[in-house]
Amino acid sequence: MTDEDGHFGEQVAATYDDPDSEMFQPVAVDPAVGLLAELAGGGRALELGIGTGRIALPLAARGVPVHGIDLSRAMVDRLRAKPGGGDDEIGVSIGDFTTTQVDGEFSLAYLVFNTIMNLTTQDAQVDCFRNVAEHLSPGGCFVIEVMVPELRKLPAGQNAVPFRTTPTRWAYDSYDVATQSVNSNYIEVEEGRGAFRSIPFRYVWPAELDLMARLAGLRPRDRWEDWDRRPFTGESGRHVSVWEKPR
Repeated sequence: MTDEDGHFGEQVAATYDDPDSEMFQPVAVDPAVGLLAELAGGGRALELGIGTGRIALPLAARGVPVHGIDLSRAMVDRLRAKPGGGDDEIGVSIGDFTTTQVDGEFSLAYLVFNTIMNLTTQDAQVDCFRNVAEHLSPGGCFVIEVMVPELRKLPAGQNAVPFRTTPTRWAYDSYDVATQSVNSNYIEVEEGRGAFRSIPFRYVWPAELDLMARLAGLRPRDRWEDWDRRPFTGESGRHVSVWEKPR
């Protein structure tokens, strides 16, 4: 991992495309790509945190011109090595998606799989909305897929929630509810040696995202539990939200 690539350098990029991971399964990818292609409406799409192209490649294959922004060169290198991921097929700007500017307008911008939480301050998340609004054409949409904070899993006096336990791998989230910060922590034991890695995030509530959108001049359009447009309820563990730039 390098400072340039943040927390998603070579160590993470080398194992990111795990075919057994739930987020790479067709049941997760296909509905997302289908909905995003519909919202693009024949226009250009801007992916914030394009990574290795999990969504961008199948979206481009459907005829949607995609441009990505990503801080990690290691992740983008893996996108470039895939069929359809050449720099003449999918444009990528290396940089922070709160400030990086891309030429032209887009009918769709999107942030998937909790990536908004990689911005670890409220100010940065607000700046992200403002940057997106500047890139959207009138009538264009901004889509975010993100978890609902899991604070109900925290008993009184506890600040950690495990989400993976195997004989050689453990992972848990540690929360600071005063700052809305959460760290995802990973412990792995291989050949008797242990390794520890921690990635910081900032969790954000649906209503808070709506306010950020309003500050950026966007208005709510839709919110579902998942890409298949199931209704969002108080029991939903995540949401797909859509905001629109007024015409």
